[in-house]
Amino acid sequence: MRERGSLHAFGDAIGVSATTIFNWVKQSKLRSHTSALHSSLTDENKFNMLIFSLSKLNYDRISNSLKLEDMGDIVHINEKWFYISQDGTKYFLLSEEVDPSRHCQSKSFITKVMFMAAVSRPIYDTDGNLLFDEKIGIFPFTSQDPAKRRSKNKPAGTLETKSVASINKQVTKDMLINKVIPAIHSK
Repeated sequence: MRERGSLHAFGDAIGVSATTIFNWVKQSKLRSHTSALHSSLTDENKFNMLIFSLSKLNYDRISNSLKLEDMGDIVHINEKWFYISQDGTKYFLLSEEVDPSRHCQSKSFITKVMFMAAVSRPIYDTDGNLLFDEKIGIFPFTSQDPAKRRSKNKPAGTLETKSVASINKQVTKDMLINKVIPAIHSK
């Protein structure tokens, strides 16, 4: 499958030109497909998800039926890693524009930053006007540290934004207490 990732790689693997492969795609002899990566859940994960879902059901005695809990007061929090930059980014430039120059310490070890996002359900008043837009915030796991030495780019002591190297229980707890919960209260 790795040899079928592009028209050129596929053509090289079977000994034909990329143009031939492109023509086969146009003639519907071949088709493109994007393969998504699926997470594999353990039986324990599936059981816990089922228990959580069932806990959100309420029995309504008036209509004699099951109803889902409102969940209007639930805040969903998730973490996500992002790379600061990617190698081989494609750009479209005007003919007179200068090519952008991007630099990093090592292309093998591109810096990653973790973010914590918090969202909830939107809230409307009785007239249908939006009171709360569901967005609470996105918070980076970064710190402002003074530069230890001077360089040609900055003097010593200049504040630099750096990614937190290790995200552990204490760092996550600190993020929740100092940034996420105050943002929820302010919204």
